[in-house]
Amino acid sequence: MNIFGVGLPEVTVILILALLIFGPKKLPEFGRQLGKTLKSLKKASNEFQTEVDKVMHEPEETLEKETKIKDLTQNTNDQENLEKETETKDINKNTNE
Repeated sequence: MNIFGVGLPEVTVILILALLIFGPKKLPEFGRQLGKTLKSLKKASNEFQTEVDKVMHEPEETLEKETKIKDLTQNTNDQENLEKETETKDINKNTNE
């Protein structure tokens, strides 16, 4: 068992010292408080990591959106050009008749 680089013998010594210093009545209260503190630190760490990931992936998402818009614009232009060619062919056909 290795917690934060501290092995089982070290944890045992720390718990015995805490029991002697604070007494058996205060020890559960300190344990709860330590648990709450660690939980809030973990939550803050996860939120920070989420924000970092969000910022790191933001440029990729923007690039993807720009590429999609460019593709849609190109497809629209291609369709408009095709319609113009068709109209021109129809006009030429009608004129020749």
